[in-house]
Amino acid sequence: MRRMYWSFMALLLLFSLAGAGCSVLQTPPTPSAPIEAIPLNLESTPTAVPVVQPTTAPTAQPTTETAVLPTSQPVEEPTAQPAEEPTTSTGLRLYRISQAESRVRFELDEDLRGVRITVVGETDQVAGELALDLADLAATQVGVIRINARMLTTDNDFRNRAIQNQILQTGVYEFITFTPTAVNGLPASASVGQTLNFTIVGDLTIRDITNEVTFAVTATAVSPTQISGTAIATIQRAAYNLRIPEVPSVANVEEEVQLIIEFVANS
Repeated sequence: MRRMYWSFMALLLLFSLAGAGCSVLQTPPTPSAPIEAIPLNLESTPTAVPVVQPTTAPTAQPTTETAVLPTSQPVEEPTAQPAEEPTTSTGLRLYRISQAESRVRFELDEDLRGVRITVVGETDQVAGELALDLADLAATQVGVIRINARMLTTDNDFRNRAIQNQILQTGVYEFITFTPTAVNGLPASASVGQTLNFTIVGDLTIRDITNEVTFAVTATAVSPTQISGTAIATIQRAAYNLRIPEVPSVANVEEEVQLIIEFVANS
């Protein structure tokens, strides 16, 4: 009897999807290319290396007297100075998000077959760059964060196809982007091992809709060459026209969506 019930529910689901144009049943598109960060434009100026010029000895003038020649002294060659590594004019160090160590996910609640659950979709396909100087955090720069929406997956294949084919339309809009416009709440400086709490304000684009969003960030300088942290923001589905397809087994989908970026950035 239970098997008959679930078979009936599956048929209803299929008919519902067919009524929506069968787009949910299509195979989701694959990434067009491996994700890459949009480079930050940081000017670098090589440190000047002093050039040592050898001393030229004066030419001896002839005289009528017998000249007493001084003992010849060896002329020392100038010591070559090693070239220093290029540094930015502001002392900033560039860091790049590591896909192998980072994750992006979204979370929202829904009723699935009468049970309240939290839907989680995630991907490691996130890219971005940041530049900072621990001694001068006022100069911090954060580049565009890119997420490949085609790689967002949940624990349900039907939901994955609905997200990619209908909700996010990833065949046309492959990337979700966040373009920072301000970093607020940073102290003047920080040390390795110190955890900082601050916010990043910017423009979040999903499909063809862009809204201003604020991420609350907790970050730690693990070492001089590695930064790790978490950035969290909450958006409204209606603000991005994210409509959930109507299917019999899903109801009461939460309006708020939480976006979470867990990142490790290496220099």
